[in-house]
Amino acid sequence: MTYSILARDPATGALGIAVQSKFPGVSGLICHGRAGVGVIATQAFSNPDHGGRGLDLLALKVPPATVLELLLAGDDNEGERQIAILAADGSRAQHTGAEVLSWDGEAGMAASENALAHGNSLASRKVPEAMVEAFEAGKGDFAARLIAALEAGEEAGGELRGVQSAGLQVFEAGAGYGGRQEKSVDISIYDHEDPIGELARCYRLHRLSYFPSKKENLVPIDEATDAYLTAVLTGEGYLKGAPPAGWGAEKIKAMARFMGVENYDNRIRGDAMIDTEVLADIRTRKGG
Repeated sequence: MTYSILARDPATGALGIAVQSKFPGVSGLICHGRAGVGVIATQAFSNPDHGGRGLDLLALKVPPATVLELLLAGDDNEGERQIAILAADGSRAQHTGAEVLSWDGEAGMAASENALAHGNSLASRKVPEAMVEAFEAGKGDFAARLIAALEAGEEAGGELRGVQSAGLQVFEAGAGYGGRQEKSVDISIYDHEDPIGELARCYRLHRLSYFPSKKENLVPIDEATDAYLTAVLTGEGYLKGAPPAGWGAEKIKAMARFMGVENYDNRIRGDAMIDTEVLADIRTRKGG
């Protein structure tokens, strides 16, 4: 009893899945992906084995339609499965079993050039359509568009049973902490009264801690910003005594320690520049 969206970003090669369900910890159960290969969602009465096996077949360049056929051929409970497969090249396949179609509510899918949404036990057939439309029309980065798609699905009626958990995974080569995980986002909201809202909040935190600064967000530390950050660093004990004038080596070193403690690891600077996203977050958390 779940709805999800699988998508790709041809410009960056990113692949992603976003999901919401009235089932705890849904993300760890239905989301499967591999950078440069594809993403698979295995829901309804999920068989997680289909995720790993399916990705292995996609990695061998087996077309998604054939992958789906092979997975279901050995599954005595294929009527209870709902599976979506999206390969890195945009080819896709989807299955909704006959028994799933007989459950309360609606079950179905919708697709666009770069996305595939599907769900079961839905309040309306419009749920997958709204998700795909929101993703394609969305603004912001790839992950933010996936979250927007979940929000649109919920607004279109969502799942009959309500909400409980949500998840977001994005797979990219050279991504993740230190560029070593091939997964730039992996957030699971296990149990929450507003799982999609909590997912969005956690993604904002994730961006600040895991993503490097964008060049367009880097600005020189001017006199006013120097004064503000110096007050923060002094107040929190990173600068001792009378602070030196200007943004020099002592303040840069103190700022690096502060940013490490505050989890801005991947945005630490060794110069007189500041990330405007970091500065805004510091002001929100520390005041000023």
